Amino acid sequence: MNTHESTGENPVFDILISGGTVIDGTGSPRYQADVGIKGDAIVAIGELPESSGATVIDATNKVVAPGFVDVHNHSDSWLLNTPNFISKTSQGFTTEVIMADGISYAPVDRCTAADWVYYLQSLDGLYPHEYTGWESLQDYMNLIDGKNVQNVMTHIPYANLRSMACGFGRQRVDDFQMKQICADVRKGMEAGAVGLSTGLDYVAQCFSTTDELVEACQAMAEYDGLYVSHIRYKKSLMPAIEELVEIGKRAGVKVHISHMKGQHPGQAEEALEYIDKVARHEVDISFDVYPYQPGSTMLHFLLPYEVFEDGPKKAIEKLKQPEMQLRFKYGLENYLLDISAIQIAWVLTEKNKQHQGKSLSQYVEESGLPKEEALINLLIEEEMAVLLVFNMGDDRLVDPVLKHDLYMMGTDGIYMEGGMIHPRQFGSAARLLGPCVRDHKLFSLEDAVYKLSGSAAKRFGMAQRGFVKEQHFADLVIFDPDTVQDHATYDNPQQFSSGIEYVFTNGIPIVHNNQPLEITSQTLPGRYLRYQPK
Repeated sequence: MNTHESTGENPVFDILISGGTVIDGTGSPRYQADVGIKGDAIVAIGELPESSGATVIDATNKVVAPGFVDVHNHSDSWLLNTPNFISKTSQGFTTEVIMADGISYAPVDRCTAADWVYYLQSLDGLYPHEYTGWESLQDYMNLIDGKNVQNVMTHIPYANLRSMACGFGRQRVDDFQMKQICADVRKGMEAGAVGLSTGLDYVAQCFSTTDELVEACQAMAEYDGLYVSHIRYKKSLMPAIEELVEIGKRAGVKVHISHMKGQHPGQAEEALEYIDKVARHEVDISFDVYPYQPGSTMLHFLLPYEVFEDGPKKAIEKLKQPEMQLRFKYGLENYLLDISAIQIAWVLTEKNKQHQGKSLSQYVEESGLPKEEALINLLIEEEMAVLLVFNMGDDRLVDPVLKHDLYMMGTDGIYMEGGMIHPRQFGSAARLLGPCVRDHKLFSLEDAVYKLSGSAAKRFGMAQRGFVKEQHFADLVIFDPDTVQDHATYDNPQQFSSGIEYVFTNGIPIVHNNQPLEITSQTLPGRYLRYQPK
């Protein structure tokens, strides 16, 4: 792709993207047009003279699309500490919605901050020494604003609120505690959050009742907030979706399912049939997922909930109890997990780095111990920080979800430097644009771009973003539709995608030929986006 400085004396545009094929993010058919950028905005689309741009980018035979939006990820600490998070920007992601699954680094208080940093080491990647004392959601987002090349939007993570109000245990939330939770929900919405996120298979919030969640959601109803949930997948898919719909109906809020997919053939189709025939007529509903079937999460996800009842920092003490090992053994048996298909993706200490990439069955066999004892020992040695990839299920099982009109992209990406992480962190967008369109013919390229941009921007209240339109912010991706391709695999996951030529955030180029561009200004182009529902 050619880039050059214009010879025009008085250029109208800072950047002119010339000769490209515009796919505008609405799902409408593509068309040929030039795109003119001035400052942070798209100011003209049409047939524009080359001399009108100070910098001219030749996009002949390339697609010009809106910047991509990732509505579900675990980029929380990386966006805090990494100016250009290249595993994501190289795919075209210009906006990330963080604090998913009801768990994150804010809001916290002096009683919960250390527990959350400890608990999330193998998911969101912050080390204890990197915590600098923030407490509120607003504090955390202010630290990111202008310090990253991507835009960032946030949820309000419910488990953080619950732990501040009543600790990490299974007790029922009383009226006093519920008032605090609801006040914190409103405070988060006032700070610009899109809504409330939960992860009902994770610490603290796993003890929440449906009634409790309805009351918390009612606190954001006046703001038109979105309830975004990792539903109770451990309970099973259909009852979990039905609970989500009940919460939305009773609270009067929109609902969104995080990383929705079935675990067995036909399960996703059953869920989609219920959504089409029942749910979407009762609530305003949507969902996301990554274009892979296998998943990834922390090893301690498999532990009995009571391990964390006194808080994550005291979990190791609980794990050393003989009865807890026995309960963990029963749990592993009841999950019916094939541990030969579960891979150790990342561990905290150098001592056990040699085991990254091994299956749990290999690790257990080498230990010479019963599996429950071997895995508990690993958790103790690693301060609970062990990440897994579950290499189970054909990727094509997720196709029905990807094709659905309510679907949008959520990578659920988890990055760990040097880890054998899930390939979704490096490959999700390119897989949707490339193989899903060209090879599997699940949908058109226009539909793929919509699922990556306009759909999410509308749903998550991103004003003047998600579309290639005049007077919209210049978050843009230029890619080659014939060559865009993911290369990350389960055996070699940290491989960049190809075919993404340019990425812009707010009019500033941040990627060229899959390579990050160094930006020397003190303020970077990424912004904290406040939720602006229609």
